[in-house]
Amino acid sequence: MPELITPTVRLHEAWLESRDEWGVGVHQPGSGLRLTDDPETHAGFAAWTRRLVSEEDPAVTPEAGWVNCSYRWVVEGDRMLGAISLRHVLNDFLLNAGGHIGYGIRPTARRRGLASFAVTEMLTLAGKLGIDRVMISCDVENEGSARTIERNGGVLEDIRVTHLGTVKRYWITL
Repeated sequence: MPELITPTVRLHEAWLESRDEWGVGVHQPGSGLRLTDDPETHAGFAAWTRRLVSEEDPAVTPEAGWVNCSYRWVVEGDRMLGAISLRHVLNDFLLNAGGHIGYGIRPTARRRGLASFAVTEMLTLAGKLGIDRVMISCDVENEGSARTIERNGGVLEDIRVTHLGTVKRYWITL
């Protein structure tokens, strides 16, 4: 049975296996992985997971241009299936293109309802954090993601060209 968990060093090998399926260097939405992170080594992976966990704490001031964020991994046992993030506020970039929630499911785990499950869980967390409207965007070509957002109550606001490409922007009222 799938569950959402806080990022942990315990799943280093499982994360690497999932990453290899995506492809080394391929962006994994919702993962919080930055170009400066080193997930290959145990020390680098531990530093990355510490950063992910610390960014959830409202007492921690995020780096310039970033916002506080809650990260969760979608797992089944010790198998890494995907990742999802909930940004606590929207800066200009997130309002225009990124949204409150970003997520990605590894290719072999798609079409099982995992993204819908993860989004539903993160919407619950958003409500607990006092967020009453959540913006989620997806690539205009990504029909699976659009269906996931719409299943979770997403109402299309617009389609716009951003530096991420052409995105559909949805709002979900909690």
